[in-house]
Amino acid sequence: MDVLRYSIVESPVGRLAIVMSRAALLRLEFHRGISPGGDCIYDEAATEAVRGELSEYFAGKRREFSVPLDLRGSEFQRRCWRELLRIPYGETRSYGDIARAIGSPRAFRAVGMANHDNPIAIIVPCHRVIASGGSLCGYGGGLDIKRKLLQLEGALTAGLDDGATAG
Repeated sequence: MDVLRYSIVESPVGRLAIVMSRAALLRLEFHRGISPGGDCIYDEAATEAVRGELSEYFAGKRREFSVPLDLRGSEFQRRCWRELLRIPYGETRSYGDIARAIGSPRAFRAVGMANHDNPIAIIVPCHRVIASGGSLCGYGGGLDIKRKLLQLEGALTAGLDDGATAG
């Protein structure tokens, strides 16, 4: 089993917990005061590249991330998460769009669950997925944070509804 390394970083959307496996980013989560636990060691040096790229992103100087990712989940989840990585900065897609793109056009609810289970917030941009009707819908960090991220990226337009309906 990997010894995981983590750090906590302050950001414009709150505290974020960064967890690294041996060589790649394993989790990026909204930190709610709970340490990752298990075989986790606090190590800012191990998370330096991620912290740097996040800082550039929040400063509006980075549109794509280059840190290696350690995506752990079912094959379906990994297909969904890889598709999320294809959504360009400043754009959004619906759950149905993602389902069609991965070859499972009726699986929009399962896509929603994969989004919900996304272990790498912001970098695997599940915040860019909206309901088919244009509403922001759910987000693990909360709709206010989703709104802030989409505003930062210039993707929040008058056409996007701030409602909380499911997609």
